[in-house]
Amino acid sequence: MEKGERPWGSYTVLEENRNYKIKRIEVSPGHRLSLQMHHHRSEHWIVVSGTAKVTCREREFIVNVNESTFIPMGTVHRLENPGIIPLTIIEVQSGEYLGEDDIVRLSDDYQRSGTQ
Repeated sequence: MEKGERPWGSYTVLEENRNYKIKRIEVSPGHRLSLQMHHHRSEHWIVVSGTAKVTCREREFIVNVNESTFIPMGTVHRLENPGIIPLTIIEVQSGEYLGEDDIVRLSDDYQRSGTQ
């Protein structure tokens, strides 16, 4: 099982095949992922614990436990944990290419830039 530590928390790949990847993403309280977009995949996010603040295009909104949202391919987005407990989501990626290098960072709290 692939795992990754990041400045904002961690992720674990739960399942992967050619057309989809399922990850558990944990975001530490007060942290957020980069403002980013993907050329080759869309993402569904399901909140399983905590509260998510989601940016999708110019819109910001809250996603609570047992709620979900869809991030279309090519859409600028960000995931954030505004709460005091860890945020855990299940992310289902689908698309023609699911590599970690399909991340275009537009803004990042941890000075990571460009594609990873």
